[in-house]
Amino acid sequence: MPTRVHEFDWPDRAVIGTIGVPGARTFYLQVRSGKDLVSIALEKQQSALLAEKIDEILDQLITVEGNPFSVPTSIPPELDDEDQLETVQERFRTGAMSLGWDPATAQVIIEAYSLPDDEDDEGSPEEDDSQETEMLLVRMPVGTARAFAKRTREIVGAGRPACPLCGYPIDTDGHTCTAAEG
Repeated sequence: MPTRVHEFDWPDRAVIGTIGVPGARTFYLQVRSGKDLVSIALEKQQSALLAEKIDEILDQLITVEGNPFSVPTSIPPELDDEDQLETVQERFRTGAMSLGWDPATAQVIIEAYSLPDDEDDEGSPEEDDSQETEMLLVRMPVGTARAFAKRTREIVGAGRPACPLCGYPIDTDGHTCTAAEG
């Protein structure tokens, strides 16, 4: 099965953004270099975990004597991106993801793989092994990665507030707290 790779090295923009209202948002990882723009859908939890792990990598690199990769502790103002997503045309829905570090180029590497499309319309496994899968490969420098993680945390946190008793989201039309019942 061939894999189509959407590769971005030192992208002009890499952000997580959403479409929809809290409680019904769709999360997107959007990457642009020049005129090339790819948007992939992912889950809120995937977004949150991605930001957390990027920060962990960067925080660990700061502790290396002399900070040889010039990892910033804060976001350089020119990298702070609060703009909306550009026109979204979902390329694929994300399944597995991986995160890495390339010391040779001082870049954080994100790999996102499309969910397998294992079943046809009747619910039986596909027999066609020639079906193309897709992958997004993003390599970003440390400053961009730090800004990406910050923005992602803000986007994830902008959803519905959590109930202080049970931890479940509070909808705008009310909330029945299971912890209050007993």
